[in-house]
Amino acid sequence: MTDTRLAGSVTPPETIWREEVPLLDRIPRPIGMVLVLAAFLLLWQGVHALGIFSPIILPGPAAVGRDILFVGSNLATGGYMLTALWITFQEVMLGFAIAMAVGFFLGVVVGESSFGERVILPYLVAIDTMPKVAFAPLFLAWFGFGISSKVALAAFIATFPIVVSTAAALQMSDDNARMLFKTMGASRWQTLWRMKIPLGLPQIFTGLKIASVGVMAGAITGEFLGGGKGFGELIRVAASQLNTPRIFSLILFLSLMGLALFWFVSFVEQRFVFWRRRSGAAEPMR
Repeated sequence: MTDTRLAGSVTPPETIWREEVPLLDRIPRPIGMVLVLAAFLLLWQGVHALGIFSPIILPGPAAVGRDILFVGSNLATGGYMLTALWITFQEVMLGFAIAMAVGFFLGVVVGESSFGERVILPYLVAIDTMPKVAFAPLFLAWFGFGISSKVALAAFIATFPIVVSTAAALQMSDDNARMLFKTMGASRWQTLWRMKIPLGLPQIFTGLKIASVGVMAGAITGEFLGGGKGFGELIRVAASQLNTPRIFSLILFLSLMGLALFWFVSFVEQRFVFWRRRSGAAEPMR
């Protein structure tokens, strides 16, 4: 009887090693994000109600919410803030495009030649270790107070992650793959474009996503230090007027633009690195 009962209740093999999912991980993503936001707003309102900080330094969520509606209305109706946002958008996109071109070129030089790795890479690392803000006066002196200096600073900050990720991506291919291409008579150029770059695309897109965040900081820093007519200038003016709710509102819309750029890079990655998505979807079924 015992053997028959046990035989009829055999545990499926796939459930023997199944790990128990923690309670927090069972919460759907949208609900979890709403709960975290609600907890943050409650904490913020509590700190504001206790009067720990002056309302000028830390306004309440209600005041910031009203200003967010004002800024959103100004953007929706084509007011002066939309013009400022468009200027910042141009600075970010132009800087990102230049960073991609320069970063990919230098990454190929570093990753494909020992000269680039031994001679050029140390200079790039030395430049990247320097504080980027210190270069802003130089870019202002070289390119003036217009949009060019902001684009140059944004590209300067975003280039190095692309260089590192591209150089690392070109060295991801194993010896067997390189030997196969060599025995098939492929040139160095064909090996680069048909084997090394496709295999290294996940690593390259990682650098692009990091750069998409840094390019925003470069453009806004340039506007802080060198004037201009973008959102960074609006934040500087609001800070001089101690209009803290306006600062929070403008930062929020800037973060939305940065998130949009990050999500766009992630979207392009899903289209080009399609094999990674398919393999990742197949893993849980094993």
